[in-house]
Amino acid sequence: MPATLTDNQKAKVAQWVADGASLADVQKRLAAEFSVSLTYMDTRFLVDDLNLAIKDKPKANTAADLTKTASAASEAQPAAPSPLGGAPESAAPGKVRVSVDKIVRPGAALSGSVTFSDGQTAEWYMDQTGRLGLVPKTKGYQPKPADVQEFQYALQDELARMGY
Repeated sequence: MPATLTDNQKAKVAQWVADGASLADVQKRLAAEFSVSLTYMDTRFLVDDLNLAIKDKPKANTAADLTKTASAASEAQPAAPSPLGGAPESAAPGKVRVSVDKIVRPGAALSGSVTFSDGQTAEWYMDQTGRLGLVPKTKGYQPKPADVQEFQYALQDELARMGY
């Protein structure tokens, strides 16, 4: 690990996790409070080394909320083409969808695809140092900053669900 934490700092990290902090929260607080810059993966290793368990946060949306959002989106938005070229799928505004490849792209530690809220798609990859990269299908496409943030959270949730 690039940085060594003191016992007091380790205790603080343990408290943050006990209070319900996510890995991203721990990573941000390490940088803000201790000037310790770690990659997401290094933060994950740190939490694991300290024998801490990140608690899953309950989802704010219920099934009824998702149904309302989906029906409102289908009325407000035309159908977007499916990234796989099949039948169009509904593109709910503000909803980013992430998938993880079963076979990883060459040169990447992890890879997959993402569909942003505007229906645009991109391939994503994570290199061996934990840095994320995007390769949009449309040349020059730049996702909205809110979509990028939602992508990062969705990817974090998906990887946690898969046991990464």
